[in-house]
Amino acid sequence: MDILLDDQEVQIKEAASEFLAGECTSALVRKIETDPLQYSPLLWEKFAENGWLQLCLSDKNGGQELPLTYLALLFELAGYHIAPIPLHSTMVPALIIDRHGNAEQQALLQRVLSGDLILSHAVAEQNGRWAIDSIKLEGRVEGNELVLNGMKSFVGSYRASNQCLVIYRDAAAPNRLGVALVPTDAPGLSSDALVSMAKDGEANVHFKQVRVPLGARIGKAEAGNSIALEVMDLSSVLYAAMMAGAGRRTLDMAVAHAKQREAFGQPIGAFQAIQHLCANMVNAIDGTTMLSREALWRMDQKLPHRVNVAQAKSFGNEQCMMVVRSAQQIHGGMGFIRDFDLNLWYRRVASWSLRGGTAAEHRRTIAAALLDQPGKVRIGNIPTA
Repeated sequence: MDILLDDQEVQIKEAASEFLAGECTSALVRKIETDPLQYSPLLWEKFAENGWLQLCLSDKNGGQELPLTYLALLFELAGYHIAPIPLHSTMVPALIIDRHGNAEQQALLQRVLSGDLILSHAVAEQNGRWAIDSIKLEGRVEGNELVLNGMKSFVGSYRASNQCLVIYRDAAAPNRLGVALVPTDAPGLSSDALVSMAKDGEANVHFKQVRVPLGARIGKAEAGNSIALEVMDLSSVLYAAMMAGAGRRTLDMAVAHAKQREAFGQPIGAFQAIQHLCANMVNAIDGTTMLSREALWRMDQKLPHRVNVAQAKSFGNEQCMMVVRSAQQIHGGMGFIRDFDLNLWYRRVASWSLRGGTAAEHRRTIAAALLDQPGKVRIGNIPTA
């Protein structure tokens, strides 16, 4: 993996950065927080018009087939500007449909690329755990239909979406998961809003005898578990990329403040305590950035990547929170005021760190890869007495 950006990556990064800097202000973000759908349709439309949704989809579906590391750049910038657009909720299912969907499902991607169709994906349930064994939503085959019953929680941008990618457990084979694309206006579906710290449109979604054609399933039945894991891995690592971008913005804000704010006749950046805070912050951001890009690169190369995803998200969860808290500390009392812009970035990093798996959940994946030995060390089977 080449960690340096090539000319094309630099061009895309500069173009997207210039666009978001001009179109996505903190005033817009605050306004959208009180909007019922909690996203900007105009910004989303303009973002799609620039072709950035096409970068990593296949050529047959109107994409440019660029490596997933290009998508990391977009997500870092979306985090840097905390863009109020359904980028994460849409691109994760779009990538899954592009890779595993049938012809009818893939035909929907043209509407996604134009910005006309917004997607969402539902993984976690009421307990909030990011784990395969926590998925209880039941999917039962009845004739030529799939019937879904249960509940999903923390579904991002659900109320703005037209289709939702849902992970369910096969009632006929409880050890098997399935993935289906469900219209959000399907009979039996209902939702209620969740007010997260990020205020970006999360919802609880209730499934009561929701019937969809068997053709709504993504991929073959025997591939359900691997596709479900793919959804979870993409979601996790792209959250890590967004946190890295948001953390970098708060670092920039903190450094600028440290150069200007004076105490005892000199800028506070002259004091070693502030210098070390800034050094720790840049190490944390660069570390999260590199880990998330490496995980996406390994996905592209068809290399084992689950541990890399877990590293990126667990490291990012803790270190990006350290960054935004340090930025608050450097700003002093005003850093904790809700009306100060830094608060916008703090709240998003805090919320994103709890989505796509907590640090503890991802450390469990890493520990299992390092230590699991059948009959000797079983992660999660530690005796309680």
